[in-house]
Amino acid sequence: METLANLESFVQSAENGGFSAAARRLALTPAAVSRNVAMLERNLGIRLFQRSTRKLTLTEAGERFLLEIRGNLEGLQAAIAGAATDHGEPAGVLKVSLSPTFGSEYVLPLLPAFLARYPRVRADWQFDNRQVDLIAEGFDAAVGGGIELAPGLVSRPLAALHIIAVASPAYLKGRTLPIDPSGLAAFDGIVMRAARTGRVRQWTMRNAVGSKADVQLPGTIVFNDPAAMCRAALLGLGVTLIAVPDALQHLESGALVRVVPQWYADAGSISVYYATRALLPAKTRAFVDFVGEAFRRERLAERFAGSIG
Repeated sequence: METLANLESFVQSAENGGFSAAARRLALTPAAVSRNVAMLERNLGIRLFQRSTRKLTLTEAGERFLLEIRGNLEGLQAAIAGAATDHGEPAGVLKVSLSPTFGSEYVLPLLPAFLARYPRVRADWQFDNRQVDLIAEGFDAAVGGGIELAPGLVSRPLAALHIIAVASPAYLKGRTLPIDPSGLAAFDGIVMRAARTGRVRQWTMRNAVGSKADVQLPGTIVFNDPAAMCRAALLGLGVTLIAVPDALQHLESGALVRVVPQWYADAGSISVYYATRALLPAKTRAFVDFVGEAFRRERLAERFAGSIG
């Protein structure tokens, strides 16, 4: 009887046009996928693919076999995943990627309760500003915003990612506050240089009634790290545009204030990302659900909303 790994390797190779693409989807090496497919061909006694140095093409027998098993395979995967969720205790190393500031402030505090509920899970969490390749680098999940949704990944949105203008009360003292984002051009700007393009990020802000305005914040100080931008604003060096989660504790304490209240830029969403495998490990499913529950309980989506002044 064929193993599920052999059948998954065949289907993914056929649907993605090669062993390398299938390996990324299955979190395996291309060599492992190739071996699984070769074993399947030997056991069936038929050739499923025509192989060349440039292309992998289904044979006629391979096309028939794909049509016959595709729906059945998905049902089998779902049945096994359901059984694992119902009866399998989450266990093993949970490898998660998080941004340093957001991860430390909002996700790390959830870890004690998570480990108390799932004592057989061990945390291997990496805090980094770069976008990781979850499948290629072996991550179970990632939490953050502005992550490109690559093939093989799904996201569960947690909250909107809104960018707001903030400054310290000391910096704003004696200055005339603008009535809309166009007035930010008169202030010293603490701006962000994108790591990929090397360009300063430009924003268009909006308000609750749908009005829009481009932001022309001078690049008086240029950083590549949101935490540094927030720190510079706290030091009274100017106005900066940062995500609500990065500024929230300082807004609540009064160390920072919003410069154009109720105006914000939409940068997508804060989400938890994981692989689209039907056989999602119990540890990953438990983590995704736990984070989602915590965000709802703490009403973080509401607290992160930039439309609230």
